[in-house]
Amino acid sequence: MADPATYRPAPGSVPDSPGVYRFRDEHGRIIYVGKAKSLRSRLNSYFADFAGLHPRTQTMLRTAVGVDWTVVGTEVEALQLEYSWIKEFDPRFNVRYRDDKSYPYLAVTLDEEYPRVMVMRGARRKGVRYFGPYSHAWAIRETVDLLLRAFPVRTCKPGVFKRARQIGRPCLLGYIGKCSAPCVGRVDADGHRRLAEDFCAFMAGDTTRFIRRIEKEMYAAAEAEEFERAARLRDDMRALQRALEKQAVVLGEGTDCDVIALAEDPLEAAVQVFYVRGGRIRGQRGWVVDKVEDLTTADLVEHFLTQIYGESDSVPREVLVPVGPPDAEAMTELLAERRGGPVRIRVPRRGDKKALLETVARNAVEALKQHKTRRAGDLTTRSQALQEIQEALELDEAPLRIECYDVSNLQGTNVVASMVVFEDGLARKGEYRRFTIRAVEGQDDVRSIHEVITRRFRRYLAERDKVAEDAATGDHDEGAAGDVLASYGFEDAGEEEPAAHGPIDPRTGRPRKFAYPPNLVVVDGGPPQVAAAQRALDELGLPEIAVCGLAKRMEEIWLPGDEDPVILPRGSKGLYLMQHLRDEAHRFAIAFHRQRRSKAMTASELDGVPGLGPARRTALLKHFGSLKRLREATPDQIAEVPGIGLRTAEQIAAALRGADGTGDPAGGPGGPAAAHRTADGGGT
Repeated sequence: MADPATYRPAPGSVPDSPGVYRFRDEHGRIIYVGKAKSLRSRLNSYFADFAGLHPRTQTMLRTAVGVDWTVVGTEVEALQLEYSWIKEFDPRFNVRYRDDKSYPYLAVTLDEEYPRVMVMRGARRKGVRYFGPYSHAWAIRETVDLLLRAFPVRTCKPGVFKRARQIGRPCLLGYIGKCSAPCVGRVDADGHRRLAEDFCAFMAGDTTRFIRRIEKEMYAAAEAEEFERAARLRDDMRALQRALEKQAVVLGEGTDCDVIALAEDPLEAAVQVFYVRGGRIRGQRGWVVDKVEDLTTADLVEHFLTQIYGESDSVPREVLVPVGPPDAEAMTELLAERRGGPVRIRVPRRGDKKALLETVARNAVEALKQHKTRRAGDLTTRSQALQEIQEALELDEAPLRIECYDVSNLQGTNVVASMVVFEDGLARKGEYRRFTIRAVEGQDDVRSIHEVITRRFRRYLAERDKVAEDAATGDHDEGAAGDVLASYGFEDAGEEEPAAHGPIDPRTGRPRKFAYPPNLVVVDGGPPQVAAAQRALDELGLPEIAVCGLAKRMEEIWLPGDEDPVILPRGSKGLYLMQHLRDEAHRFAIAFHRQRRSKAMTASELDGVPGLGPARRTALLKHFGSLKRLREATPDQIAEVPGIGLRTAEQIAAALRGADGTGDPAGGPGGPAAAHRTADGGGT
C-alpha cells in the first residue's frame, strides 16, 4: 500500500479548469477515472483530509501510486472523455452498472436485404432496430404473433429462408398469411422492406395511423362487396388493438420518456428503467451496481445517464429521475448531442409522472431485495460468507448460528427490541423473538441492549438447567419449564407454541428455541452497544459467546474492548451476510414498534369509555378504517356500528375529543394506565 502523500501533486501544479483525472497503480493500470469542474479543487479534496474520506476512497488512494489529468474546454467534454476512458480502461474503483439479468429485445434486422423480426439478446449490432427490453421472451412472441397479421414480415432463420428459396415453397407461416413469403417472390425486396418499416413505426408508437388506415380499407372493401377481404382487414385491426391492450397506458398519448429509479444501500444500488413510448410502457430493464466509491444518489444518476446513454441511439425526449444529476446542464447538453435534438431531465413533483416514478422505485426496491436473496440462497456463497466472518473475527469455528439484536423506539416511547436468527446463513423466522423493554428512567439503546441480552440468556440458562435436571432424574414434566421461565418474567412472542411445552421438541428431539446458545451475537450499533452486550454475558457467566456490533455509517464491525473496528472488504460475502442480518433485525423491530405504537394509541384513547371492550374497539376500527376517521365522526355516525348505542357513541366522541386535547385525557398517553402497561411489558 502506497502513502498518498508520496504522489500528491505539487502545490499550484494542478490547473483550476475542467478536466478528467486518472489514478494508476504500481503496475501502471488505471484504477479510477473521474471528472471535475475544477481539477485543482477536486484533487485537493483527496489529499487534504485523508482521514475524513470514505474507507473505500482511502483504499483506492493507498492502491494508487500516481495521478495524472487532462484539461478539456467544457464540462460536456469532461463528461464525454470520462465515459470514453471508463469504457476503455474499465477501472476497478469506478461504479459498474451490470444487467441484473439477460433481457430479450424485439429486433428487426433492417441491415439485411429481407429484414427479419426476431428475439435477440446480448450485444447490439449496427443496422438492427431494437424494441424493449421485455421481461420475458414469450411476451415478445405474443406481440409478434398478433402483429404479423397486419405486418407479415419474415421471422424465419437464414437457413430456413434459403431452403424455401431453393425448393420454391414457403413455410407454414406463408400459407396461413403470417408471412409475405419473400422467399418465393410473393413480394419483392422493396415491398418487404416497407412492411418491416411499417412494423417498426407501429412498435415505435405510431399506432393510430395504421389502425385508421386498415379501418378505412375495411370499409372500402365492404362497400365494394369484397366481404372476405373486409373480414381479413377487420381481423388485422383487432389483432393490432389486442397488441396495444397488452401495453399499459400510463401517460398522455405522444409522451416519450425513460423513467429511472434507484434503490440503494451503502454497498450496492439497483436501477430500474421503464421505457414509455407513445404514452405506453414498451419495456423495462434493470441494473445492479457496486458502489466502489462514496456516492450520493445524484452521483449515481449522473454515472447511470453517462454510461447507459453514452453510445445509445435511442435517447428519449424526456428522462425522469428521482434526483437531478450534480451538473444537470452539462448532462442535458451531452444527451441532446447523442439524440440529435432537445432532451429534458426532470424530477417529477406531482401527477401521473410522479406516480409512475414511484412504481418504478418499488420495482427497484424489489430488484435489490431479489439480488441479495440470490446471493444469500447459494450454498457456496453462504459457506464462504461464514468462513470470512470466522476469519475476520478470529472465531474458533464458523458461526453456524448467529443472533442479531436491534432496538426501536420513538423519542424513548414504546421501546422494543428484536432478535433474529440465522442458521447456516439462512433466516430462521420461526425462531425470531420480540421484546418489550421495561420502562426505566433514562432508558436508551445501551441499557435496552443490556436488558434484552440479559433476558434472552437468562432464558437460555433456565432451559439448559432444566434439560440437565430432566436428564438426571428422567422427569419430563412439560409444565415445569414454563414455571421456571415465568419466574424470570418471560412471555411468548405469540408466533409459535409457548415455551411451557417443555425444553425438548418431541417432533425433532432438538432443544427448544432458547435451550442452546448462538455462536455469535450481533448487535446493531458501535462500541457502547457492544460493551453493553458483553457486560450482560459476563454477568451471566457466558463469556465464551462471541459478540460484535455492526455500525451503520461505515459498515464497521466492532469487537468488545477493541479501539479499532474490523473492516471487511467491500465485495465480501461475509459483509453481505452481516448486512442482511442487521437489516432483518431492523425490519422486525420497526414492525413490532409500529404495532405497539398503534395499539397504544388506540387503547389509550378508548380505554376510558365505560362498557367499551376489545370486541367493540375492533368493530369501531374495522368500520371507520382508522382512529383519525373515528375521531372525526359524529355520535350518530358512531352509533351506526353494530353493538354501539347512541349513549356509548356520545361517550366515545367525548373521550376522543378529550384525548385530542379538548378535554380530560383520562387514560391517555402518559396517564396512569399507559404507565402501568409499559411497566408491565415483558419480553415477548
